[in-house]
Amino acid sequence: MTKTGGFSKNIFIKNKKIIVQISVLLVVAFLFLTLGISIGDGVIQFGNGRIVSINTSSSTQGLPTSLNYAAVQQEYNILKNNFDGKLTNQQLQDGMQAGLTDATGDPFTEYFNSSQAKIFNNELNNTFSGIGAELGKNAKGQVIVISPLSGYPADKAGIKAQDVIISVNGKSTSGKDIDGVVNSIRGPNGTIVTLEVQRGTDPVQTYKVTRQQITAPSVQSSIINGDTGYIQIVSFAGDTGSLAQTAANNFKAKGVKHIILDLRDNPGGLVTAAVDVSSLWLPQGQTIMIEKHDNKVVQTYQSTGNDILKGIPTVVLINGGSASASEITAAALRDNKAATLIGQKSYGKGSVQEIDNLTGGAVLKVTIAHWFTPNDVTINKKGIQPDIIVTQSAADTSTNTDTQKNAAIKYLQTH
Repeated sequence: MTKTGGFSKNIFIKNKKIIVQISVLLVVAFLFLTLGISIGDGVIQFGNGRIVSINTSSSTQGLPTSLNYAAVQQEYNILKNNFDGKLTNQQLQDGMQAGLTDATGDPFTEYFNSSQAKIFNNELNNTFSGIGAELGKNAKGQVIVISPLSGYPADKAGIKAQDVIISVNGKSTSGKDIDGVVNSIRGPNGTIVTLEVQRGTDPVQTYKVTRQQITAPSVQSSIINGDTGYIQIVSFAGDTGSLAQTAANNFKAKGVKHIILDLRDNPGGLVTAAVDVSSLWLPQGQTIMIEKHDNKVVQTYQSTGNDILKGIPTVVLINGGSASASEITAAALRDNKAATLIGQKSYGKGSVQEIDNLTGGAVLKVTIAHWFTPNDVTINKKGIQPDIIVTQSAADTSTNTDTQKNAAIKYLQTH
């Protein structure tokens, strides 16, 4: 089973509406999907037979063996004979199947047609087509470039950090949320997106940027102030466990005294990655996550014992964009008294989805369970409240002031 979830504000990362949260959130080849996969709150795990028992939930046992297809056929006949417009067989098929998932009222139970499934697959593999730039908003509410990814299209075109994106393909970004702008900028590899950009008080400039396939490493690390290891995880992907371990080994070799684990705006991803990361701090056998169906324990995830960073004072940074696998990791470290959480309340996605292949390349993602923290607490729709609340304002972001990170450094130095 795989759990993923969340969302992202990175053009080269993903759109939160195709969760997988993640968080995410995010790295399994679709050829494996024939085995059955569960995803949810940042975790992915291959089906192993237990899905059969999960699908016999008491809440669905009263449903009929099959639906009344005569009514569907009747509706189809009316549309076919009377609709004043153009329809295709694929449109109607997709609409009918999407309608079944919409009827659940669960935002994480979704039908992906073949095109959407390909996008989802790319997200699971942490590979995206875009211009390679992280977006945010400044104190005025304008969409700005937080940072262009070095060597990728935005950077090569000359777009700089703090540039204001006025419009995308002739459509104003005023009043738009980040995800909407990201969606308009993303597109097929090799196609061109036109951006109107303003830098400071300079006249508005037009950039025509060719989109490119971008694979971003999920982990970045450095040593700050000489003795504090800093690990930023942007998603819990297939490379996360190995990259985090490499960073941990480097920290150990350099004798770091403190660690900051930055999970802000991380939409989640693979549960195996969440387990691997948490295990860097936790001795073998510590509970990382409890999975329940119909309020009964289905599986308990435990640390593997690769506790390279055990005992090193650690702060985990979270915010409203930290979802699924991010929340699993943050809760696991706090509940096991291995870290202090600083920042703002997390997103609050605590459900588990199964992914199944359908005919024609479509995919069905259906909620089958929920997960709980080691202290047996659900975070679903509630989020995780940090131990120390520190707000990062738009004004801070616009001036490149990382108030939350600074608070983490100060906390570690004084404790």
